[in-house]
Amino acid sequence: MSANHQEEIVWRALDSFQIELPSWGFANTGTRFGKFIQPAAATTTSEKFSDAGQVHRLTGCCPTVAVHVLWDFPSGLKSVPEVRALAEQYGIRIGSINPNVFQDQIYKHGSLGNPDPEIRRAALDHILESIEIGKQVGSRDASLWFADGSNYPGTAHMRHRRQWFEEGLQKAHGHLLPEQRLLIEYKPFEPAFYHTDIADWGMALLLARSTGPQAKVLVDTGHHYQAQNIEQIVAWLLSENMLGGFHFNDRRYADDDLTLGSIDPYQVFRIFHEIAFFEWETGVRADIAYMIDQSHNLKGKIEAMIQTVVTAQELFAKASLVTREDLARYQQRCELVDAEECLKRAFYMDVRPILLDWRRSKGLAEDPLAACRQSGYLEQITRERAQKNKGVVSSYA
Repeated sequence: MSANHQEEIVWRALDSFQIELPSWGFANTGTRFGKFIQPAAATTTSEKFSDAGQVHRLTGCCPTVAVHVLWDFPSGLKSVPEVRALAEQYGIRIGSINPNVFQDQIYKHGSLGNPDPEIRRAALDHILESIEIGKQVGSRDASLWFADGSNYPGTAHMRHRRQWFEEGLQKAHGHLLPEQRLLIEYKPFEPAFYHTDIADWGMALLLARSTGPQAKVLVDTGHHYQAQNIEQIVAWLLSENMLGGFHFNDRRYADDDLTLGSIDPYQVFRIFHEIAFFEWETGVRADIAYMIDQSHNLKGKIEAMIQTVVTAQELFAKASLVTREDLARYQQRCELVDAEECLKRAFYMDVRPILLDWRRSKGLAEDPLAACRQSGYLEQITRERAQKNKGVVSSYA
């Protein structure tokens, strides 16, 4: 493959690549033991959107911001005009809507899987309000993660809870506009340590199918046991037309929420490759929402987000350079070494010079991280927010 052809392929890939930023990724976060306060962390939705707009201006591929309803729409539907205006002010759009059915005290024993029908109704009402918010702000996806489960054997009726989930999700599906989707996320453990109601991709797939045609599975790359082959899950969900989106992060154990590619960049490359291989083989564009879901406890929020986005661009570009015709031939002939080398050649290729040319062509910063540090933005927000962050509670209540 000639250098000109490589550049053409990478430019086309980068032009098509967008990854959504999470509003909560710019706020103070921590572990179950406490928050770690940063003087420049965002404390309001306006500040979150300002930071997201800064990342988008520097990287050119983050036009949307995922929002958490309780945290970004404190008055629910009444907050919509204000939040929509803030997004426009900072040059971004509102992306996926994330209901919150795990924070309030009533969800101690679950939300849609709670034995109490009144609590199940409260959870459903919040999800329905989130769907309505999505309609009013032009958001397609409602991203659903549930903390529901149990910690001790015999304390929860697993089949009843599945039935209650099906009933609630089907009711939510009935309120969608034709263009809206429900993305159902899964997680094997935490905060439930005996059983989690939606513990793996198979459970999420079954629930999505029973929910309705506008329900898909959302894969969080941190929500798996050690050594899980995530790209195989991706391949199966693509085959079933049930892959709706990703929450990208990285981990050393499980759900560490580390910056993407910081532990295993080859895994993210392999995921992107499986998607591109599917598209090449079928001629069908996979309709997948890419999103970052990370907790920047120690790294500076904005720098960590820029670092993540640039890494995602590089790995997506590398995956576009796999010579798929050769790979398909090697696989058919069981030429194992050649097939593996076909992937490794693309992964080890240095795409940074091509990315540099692409950024120049778009009028973007050649080095987004360096440009951020030189802009004075970090110093400005530190001065403006430091006093407010001194009053942030440093442990979870």
